[in-house]
Amino acid sequence: MLTAIAIDDEPKALDVVEYLAKKVPFLDLKQRFTDALEALDYLQHDNVDLIFLDIKMPDISGFDFLRTLASPPMVIFTTAYSEHALDSYEFNAIDYLHKPFEMVRFLKACNKAYDQKNLRQPELAFQNSIFVPDGTIKIRICVDAILFLKSDGNYVDFYTTERRITSRISLTEAEAMLPRGHFVRVHRSYIVAKNKIVKYDRNEITIGGQTIPIGDNYKESLKIK
Repeated sequence: MLTAIAIDDEPKALDVVEYLAKKVPFLDLKQRFTDALEALDYLQHDNVDLIFLDIKMPDISGFDFLRTLASPPMVIFTTAYSEHALDSYEFNAIDYLHKPFEMVRFLKACNKAYDQKNLRQPELAFQNSIFVPDGTIKIRICVDAILFLKSDGNYVDFYTTERRITSRISLTEAEAMLPRGHFVRVHRSYIVAKNKIVKYDRNEITIGGQTIPIGDNYKESLKIK
């Protein structure tokens, strides 16, 4: 089951999401919010897999809302403004639904989110390991051996203590496979293992003999212990 909330300042837009969500058998829409700040309070004590998120809202934009979350869930943007599509890639959005949208388009987006969630729960996973796709096969990687991940277009490089493994997935998909609390996103293109960090300051991190930049959008919220 895929759990979700919807955030939009227009009640009629939420009505559409709620109506379509009820028709998707694997989707459970827990709550709907016209106030993004109320949604923020909800997420402080309730976890969900997915957010249907409007971009243009009166108090805070959808983009800024995501920036306030240390570990945001997957997101599907819902907006009437197509010019924001390019900006949505900064957040590795699952999909971008341009209003008005109908069932087929909505279901396609939900299927993407559902597939990504399943990457976190591979049937053949061993304890303390993940399986990453490489063409038609999956390669087992020991979590303790991972130094950092780097996004390169449609691919992600897993840098480990022994080798580099390239997989055709997004960085958001890769992040969903990793155990929570052990890794941290420091840049739109980088995720690092906390216990492998040698040193860091506000601008960069040294890990595995390499220097990794810290993105401007991550500096204020980044907490590494």
